[in-house]
This record gives sequence, structure tokens and C-alpha cells, in this order.
Amino acid sequence: MNLLLAEVAQATQRLADAGVPSPRNDAEELAAFVHGVKRGELHTVKDADFDARYWEVTARREAREPLQHITGRAYFRYLELQVGPGVFVPRPETESVVGWAIDAVRAMDVVEPLIVDLCTGSGAIALALAQEVPRSRVHAVELSEDALQWTRKNVEGSRVDLRQGDALTAFPDLDGQVDLVISNPPYIPLTEWEYVAPEARDYDPELALFSGEDGLDLIRGIERTAHRLLRPGGVVVIEHADTQGGQVPWIFTEERGWADAADHPDLNKRPRFATARKATP
Repeated sequence: MNLLLAEVAQATQRLADAGVPSPRNDAEELAAFVHGVKRGELHTVKDADFDARYWEVTARREAREPLQHITGRAYFRYLELQVGPGVFVPRPETESVVGWAIDAVRAMDVVEPLIVDLCTGSGAIALALAQEVPRSRVHAVELSEDALQWTRKNVEGSRVDLRQGDALTAFPDLDGQVDLVISNPPYIPLTEWEYVAPEARDYDPELALFSGEDGLDLIRGIERTAHRLLRPGGVVVIEHADTQGGQVPWIFTEERGWADAADHPDLNKRPRFATARKATP
């Protein structure tokens, strides 16, 4: 074992003791970041090339600073995104939400599907859809100027139409035309603040986390926005907390113009997102 791998083993134990959920992964990611190699190449770093900055970044992660803020990058499906203070760090759970959306759009058999991503944050969802549904027309909106500094970097050179604005009033020019509306909105109840992981509570913007006493305030608003934007037969996909399974589909009722409202699990079999179809008149 070379020196770096020995140090990674020690860092893994330190991160585990600090309560970091994925200590080995993070210790290796930090080692790869500091030494400019891939994780699978750590064994190739010579002992003489060991960089003591590794212990500086390990200490930051030990204090529960997000890994992605330290490295400046986040991975989402096939994307590498730039992230940092002011923008919500995309989570692995959201990948299954996007996967469902991609399958739904492909099943529509629309030549150039029109897609809207509300509360886009880093742009992860919008960019993944633009990349994996090649002829799609993808529009995204974000309210926070702090977040948009990162979003603009990520969407530069892509086909995504990015706008600054409120998700509840966005894209009046697209009313009644959209095939898919997708969103990962804030959905944590204000009463749950103390139970949120330090990485999110202390570093993700509050605007991207909390939404009223039950966490569903913005989702209720997005229900109306989605109904306004979608064509008849169009689909909405919205992420929610695993503790909200069963609650969100009831927002998309037949009385409000919806059909086929349902909940879906993530890869860990936890309720993760709800879908509904705009009813045909």
C-alpha cells in the first residue's frame, strides 16, 4: 500500500467518526481531487507526490462541509456540474425522478417534446433531459440570483433556455403547449429544521429546502402552474420527501383537472416523486 492509500484509510475512519454518511467514497474523492487523478488511480500516486493539502480538505469534510463544495463539482447521471455556496447540490435520489421523466417523454412519441423544469437550481434536471432526449426543447427557471451564478455556468453552450423568475408565474408564453413539467422544489417542513443533515441545513440555500409548515406550500402552487403550462395529456413529475408519500398525489385531483395521479419509489424503495396527467377535456 502506498502512502496515499494509507492516508485515505485514516481519513475514512475520521469521516466515519464524524458521522459522514459515505466516508470511504468521500475520502477517495477528496484524495483524487487534491492529487489530480481519478479515484481508480490513487494507487499510482508516488509517496513523494503526496500532497498535505489532503488533510486540509479532509478536515473541512469532517466538519460536514459538503464534498461538492470542496471539490466544486457534482455528478448527476451523465453530467459533471459546477456547484458551490448558494446553489442546491443535486442528490442521487433525483436521478430516478429524471429517469422516469425520460421514459415518459419517449413514450409520448412526440418529435420535439417541450419540457419545463421549475426550480432548476444547478440545472441538473434540465441538462440531463436535454442530453438524454436529444430533440427536446428544454426551458428552466430559477428565482435565486445566487443559484443562477452556478446555473449559468452549467447551461452555457447547452440547448437549455434558462430564465430568472418565480416558478409560479414562469413561462406564460408556453401556456397549454408543454409536454412535461418537472420539478425538484423545496419540500422540507419548517418544523423539521433541526433534523436536516448538516450538509443541507448549513450549506444549501434555505430557499431550496423549506416550504411552509408541512413542506407542501410550493408543491401546491406548482400544481396550478403545471396545469396552466401543460397541454391536455401532458405529464407533471414532482419530487417530494419520502415521508410525504401518499400526500402529494392528493394535490393532483380529478376535480382540479388531473388524471392518473400516483406515487413512485426511488432506488431505495422509498416514496420519492409523484406524477399526474393533465386530463383531456
